[in-house]
Amino acid sequence: MADAPQPSSVSGVFQQPFAQQVAFFRNKLGNLVPTRFWDDLQKAEHDHGFMVAGATKAQLLADLAAAVDREIAEGTSIEAFRKDFFAAVERNGWTGWTGEDSATGRAWRTRVIYTTNARTSYHAGRLAQLRDGNYKLWVYRHTDGEAHPRPLHVSWNGITLPPDHAWWQTHYTPNGWGCLCYIVGARSAAGARRLGGDPDKPLPDGWDSIDPKTGEPPGIDKGWGYAPGDSVSDTVQALAAKSVQWPYTLAKAYMQDVPDDVRDRLATAYRNLPSVADDARRYAQRTLASGQSAGSTPLTLGLLTDAQAAQIQQLTGVDPRLFDFAVDASSVLHVQGSHGDAATEAARGQQAVTAEDYALLPQLLNSGTLGAAQAADTSRTGQPVVRISGVVNGQRVTASFELRRKRRMLALLSFWLGGASE
Repeated sequence: MADAPQPSSVSGVFQQPFAQQVAFFRNKLGNLVPTRFWDDLQKAEHDHGFMVAGATKAQLLADLAAAVDREIAEGTSIEAFRKDFFAAVERNGWTGWTGEDSATGRAWRTRVIYTTNARTSYHAGRLAQLRDGNYKLWVYRHTDGEAHPRPLHVSWNGITLPPDHAWWQTHYTPNGWGCLCYIVGARSAAGARRLGGDPDKPLPDGWDSIDPKTGEPPGIDKGWGYAPGDSVSDTVQALAAKSVQWPYTLAKAYMQDVPDDVRDRLATAYRNLPSVADDARRYAQRTLASGQSAGSTPLTLGLLTDAQAAQIQQLTGVDPRLFDFAVDASSVLHVQGSHGDAATEAARGQQAVTAEDYALLPQLLNSGTLGAAQAADTSRTGQPVVRISGVVNGQRVTASFELRRKRRMLALLSFWLGGASE
């Protein structure tokens, strides 16, 4: 197999999540760790648990983890992450966190959380890929686009060594806050050169000495002298292989091993994220603008909680544990045809549904009451149907969902505002 250019931490880390990256982060979600300071967890301990310095309450950690998870699994922007972060802070009454006191501080803190989790998960996922690819040589690459390049990192550019060399135990990337260096794999010396490596380049003198100020080799920030994902690389590879079982999204994969109570908090937290409501609205807007449903990917609205799964099983006889709620384009078009006309809905004592109203669905799923469908026990395709009804932002909302067992989802069938029945 020929060597080929591989994604860097600049091009791949934010907008193109991949299975191993998601698997690494999801593997940490079962262990949400309350901490006071950023170094309460050391090096490889970060492979096994999620933390945000200063966050100690279980629900706050779940809300923050859901925001970061969405960033990693779905590639949300830093603007969406900030909106989710500040909503979680306000919802949980979290005060006294570092950066809180100024706009500059808040921007800095949210960027640190966003980029640190994105980059460590990216490089942990890449480590699993490099090992799975059985590359004979790894090449250290410095990113030319860094605004403030570290001279030592620049000097390491092109170092080419076998994967089992001790250098990688401390110098595998990233090597500090904001470091954009990355590693690529090669199958031969010639291949390494094509990728910017220099197999003849010697290691710098004293590379394995310890700087007393940082406790790390020279050029590496305190706490960064390790290889993210190294201690769970085999687990990440195994989890990533499971992604083929989830055909339409990575968003719900890998959650079966998360403790039930944590998974429920994460599911609820996911639907509390403002970005999820925003995406539901935008999904409906795009669908209505195109008028097409063929080939569209469903939009997940997060996993059912165990309590919801148990109630639905009692209502329908189907066990929907680890199913998620979802909206697809055909349901948006159906709702538009059935409940989108203002005059018709007014005659029913209801309001016309618009794309904006899809932003109500995540909160409905968190707070509404589940019940068996009143109009019919099954959908037109013979699948069980349930309804969820409740008041969201002072407005009565009712939605019906079809259990699609093969797709492991409860897919929106219909959705209306105001009246109790269609």
